[in-house]
Parts: sequence; structure tokens; C-alpha cells
Amino acid sequence: MLGLPVRYDGKGQTILHPQLNLWQKQNRLIVFCPEIAGGLLVPRAPAEIKQNRVITNTAEDVTSAFEAGASKALALCNKHNIRFALLKESSPSCGRNTIYDGSHSGVKVKGMGLTAKLLVKNHVKVFSEEQIPALIKALVL
Repeated sequence: MLGLPVRYDGKGQTILHPQLNLWQKQNRLIVFCPEIAGGLLVPRAPAEIKQNRVITNTAEDVTSAFEAGASKALALCNKHNIRFALLKESSPSCGRNTIYDGSHSGVKVKGMGLTAKLLVKNHVKVFSEEQIPALIKALVL
């Protein structure tokens, strides 16, 4: 979300929000991509969750890489006592509220990515880039 080229297509995405910019300037962010940490390359085939497995559009099962990245994300949270995570919506790793339906047709459904699900299960409060105001509010409480 800070423009680093970690997406499956080799591109980056920048979320423009003044609070995110401030946190970055204050060195309050730990930047981490579970898919890269799990051993996936950039670029890579797009992947979606289907029947609890993560499958690329070329039918390759990459679930183990996604699980490894999720485990590393949780270890990082535990090491640094991180209680809040801001993750990329709709990603098979990071989706907080939506993910793609597994058909590789661009259809989104309600669901969580593997990393988001693991963090929530372990009491890390997860927010998507669409929920930055709620994250700010949670940090103030």
C-alpha cells in the first residue's frame, strides 16, 4: 500500500491518506508482504482462494506459500507486540472483508485472506485500507 512493487503483476499500489503518511514519517509502520515472505516471486500468477486452497489462474496450488507468509506475519506481530494490522482488501492473503471467489473472473465475495484470518484468530485487530478511519479510532481508544 506504500507503492512497493509486491503485487502479483509486479506493480505497487499507493494508498494516499494523511494519517498513513504521518505514521510512515514517524517510523511507526512495519512494512511486510506475506506473499513475498512466503516465497512467492514478483511477478507471479494471480491466485484466489477456492475450497480452502489458494490456486493460481494456471491451476497451481500455492497454499503452502500463503500459509508460510501468514505464519511469518504472525511471528512478526508477536515479536514486536503488534496489536493492529492494516492489510490490503480482497487479497488472498490480506483481504479483511472480501476476497475473490476462486473462479478468477473478478467476482468478490465476503471472506478473509489467510494472513488476515490467522492474525484475527490470534487477537490482532485487522483493518483494510477502506477502514483507516476505524483504525485511527481504535488506536485512540
